[in-house]
Amino acid sequence: MAAASIALILLSACAASGPNSASARPVLYPNATLNRVGEAQGQLEANACMSRAVAAGLAPTQNNNEIGRRAGEGAATAGVASAVGALITGRGGEGVLRAGTAGAAIGGSAGAVSGAFHNDRPNGTYRNFVHRCLSEKGFEVIGWN
Repeated sequence: MAAASIALILLSACAASGPNSASARPVLYPNATLNRVGEAQGQLEANACMSRAVAAGLAPTQNNNEIGRRAGEGAATAGVASAVGALITGRGGEGVLRAGTAGAAIGGSAGAVSGAFHNDRPNGTYRNFVHRCLSEKGFEVIGWN
């Protein structure tokens, strides 16, 4: 049980960082502007552009209700599979209902966990806003980290 908890913590840490996470920041190319003002000022300008994007109503990630969708898919799939399995093994009546209900609960939980790991999609409009803002200040964005 402890090993499973540690694995879950490590997986969630990986999901919370990197170029596709909400905490991703623009990576600036060391062009003339960045070389002139320095890395610290470049990061301050990136922060200002990110704040402007949020003030304009944009979010770093798209919340597409992936958690709910995957929970529903998991519940439906596992519920039906469990009920069919109970029928095949000869459990009738309440056994099929119990197996289907248990399968739906397990599948829904697994789907919700899966959805939580896939709910954090970068918002292209937010990133384009930040790119343009930095570009207008003379910076070049080469990616997100």
